[in-house]
Amino acid sequence: QVQLVESGGGSVQAGGSLRLSCTDSGRTFSNYAMGWFRQAPEKEREFVAAIAWTGSSPYYAASVKGRFTISRDVAENTIYLQMNSLKPEDTAVYHCAAVLPLANMTFVPVNSWGQGTQVTVAS
Repeated sequence: QVQLVESGGGSVQAGGSLRLSCTDSGRTFSNYAMGWFRQAPEKEREFVAAIAWTGSSPYYAASVKGRFTISRDVAENTIYLQMNSLKPEDTAVYHCAAVLPLANMTFVPVNSWGQGTQVTVAS
């Protein structure tokens, strides 16, 4: 079964850090770019960050650039999202997905969304 499993969420104070993980247990998306998205309550899901299948060329949404770092362990089929200097507005359910990058730096998810992992940042 194709499955991406997110983990690492939690509750932190503003200014704190969390590291999210996303494992491709079926090794289905080894040759895909991968991305992180998030959805806050009553808001649409938004793009956070993406990285090439080689683990290079990270790209970030303006709202997280300089605070978040996406990385990829190709051998372990896992991507990470290191989140520093967290803000209350980062509170959301975070999802990972295999993505197709478009010419305008839009990243289109290609798989179904999993359960995600909840990140809550208190002020």
